[in-house]
Amino acid sequence: MPTKQWDKSRLPSRHVTVGPGRAPHRSYYYAMGLDEDAINAPFVGVATCWNEAAPCNIALSRQAQSVKKGVIEAGGTPREFTTITVTDGIAMGHQGMKSSLVSRECIADSVELTVRGHCYDALVGLAGCDKSLPGMMMSMLRLNVPSVFMYGGSILPGNFRGQDVTVVDVFEAVGRHAAGTMSDEDLHELECVACPSAGACGGQFTANTMATVSEAIGLALPGSAGAPAPYEDRDRWAVESGRAVMALLESGLRPRDICTREAFVNAAVVVAATGGSTNAGLHLPAMAHEAGIEFTMDDVVNIFRRTPYIADLKPGGKYVAFDVHKIGGIPVILKGLLDGGLLNGDCITVTGKTMAENLKDVVFPTNQDVIYPVSRPISPTGGVVGLRGNLAPDGAIVKVAGMAKQRFEGTALCFDCEEDAFAAVQARAYKTGDVIVIRYEGPRGGPGMREMLSTTSAIYGQGMGEDVALITDGRFSGATRGFCVGHVGPEAALGGPIALLQNGDKIVLDAVAGTMDVLLSDTELAARRAAWKPRKTDYNSGAIWKYAQLVGPAHLGAVTNPGGAAETHSYPDQ
Repeated sequence: MPTKQWDKSRLPSRHVTVGPGRAPHRSYYYAMGLDEDAINAPFVGVATCWNEAAPCNIALSRQAQSVKKGVIEAGGTPREFTTITVTDGIAMGHQGMKSSLVSRECIADSVELTVRGHCYDALVGLAGCDKSLPGMMMSMLRLNVPSVFMYGGSILPGNFRGQDVTVVDVFEAVGRHAAGTMSDEDLHELECVACPSAGACGGQFTANTMATVSEAIGLALPGSAGAPAPYEDRDRWAVESGRAVMALLESGLRPRDICTREAFVNAAVVVAATGGSTNAGLHLPAMAHEAGIEFTMDDVVNIFRRTPYIADLKPGGKYVAFDVHKIGGIPVILKGLLDGGLLNGDCITVTGKTMAENLKDVVFPTNQDVIYPVSRPISPTGGVVGLRGNLAPDGAIVKVAGMAKQRFEGTALCFDCEEDAFAAVQARAYKTGDVIVIRYEGPRGGPGMREMLSTTSAIYGQGMGEDVALITDGRFSGATRGFCVGHVGPEAALGGPIALLQNGDKIVLDAVAGTMDVLLSDTELAARRAAWKPRKTDYNSGAIWKYAQLVGPAHLGAVTNPGGAAETHSYPDQ
């Protein structure tokens, strides 16, 4: 039990534990088994996204118990609570995906409300799948209480007839099956072995991208994101995270002290260098927004443009997160970038030390080909780039890691929702040279900005991944590969140029030049714009309707509140 005497006069939990007027509040804590020492200690929220929706989250409850042990050992009182997730692997390819990005805001909002409502003094957040990682970190930056983030860990690679596989291989197998090149029996065998354990998707998809960000931006303990979810080593890191948050409470170091603009630059560098998910172009601006920092998709892609690609990771490469862990984890990536002069080593982290101090004893291993040195990169520019032109005045984003050709010229084949596009792909109702356009899938128009992994994977499964391109005002999974351009803005629902496209329009995509244009005159585009009419959605009540009323554009993070810059007071100081 806690023994240190804490001065609660400046801690939020004083509002529910101190003084005669709080006797009713304390009676609730006695009812839950707390004694006087525990009530007098700081209250630390231990938030997880544990649920039985998918393997990404199934191990988080176990890890939370270890976090609580670390908090108690360091003199705090942990209070565990859970929030939701919408797991993309389950939500993919149907209307459920409209809930995915919305869930990021719901996670941040629900953690904020729980911490505010119960006056917690600090926070440890554990998350496992795509939107839960940025959602949890957004809540930390919004609340600005001493906080430590911890990733739940990646899944172990599956094995199909001697080859390592991930869930993306199953999505692509659906395309092969539709094309008649894979039998029912083989597809069933693959689906049964692709995901052999708890944990998030194993490649450098969105979950592992944002886990990498958590260490690069300084909110997670160095090395904590690497071990796969089933490994008991994760419990050791959980204990250490609980101890670390108590040290932050003593020192007064808060998330906004850590996540400076320079730290966001570091995070973007690491995303580009590892060929990370295009979704980072949404999540980094949204996190910065919570901290009151203007850091848009333009800032992100400018950093991507000058950063070398050094990690041979799926979907563009051949390795998975487990392979990174085996050579020393994310600190090896950070060390390589720091030694190459691409990271700001002066940024402070949750250890209370700088990035450079944390990495002082890390040795970059030379007897491996998972992570390349900056002096000998896989390619001289980042794995993700931004595009802009008359088809995307507000910008767009594409992952180029592993792409053989970075310029595509073709003709538009337009669909007003993902389902219609997927049906056309399944029916092979497209041809070499098509630019498949999926529109009205943006943050407001979807609503919810769905991912298109089912469609892009089916194209690859049919062997057409290099022969067509795909553009959308929606998103792509971090697992998507090929010439797939997302976040096209302004979105179709706002009358953006993507809404004005017609079948047969000539489109030029150039990832080297960073351009994205339709070969139409300004006069023709103006005439089409004058004839364009807004579309309605079927979401006219409920959470998704509410999201559509509030959400901003993708290039600013698709956020739903004014952010830290609009604050007049800080939660922990009230």
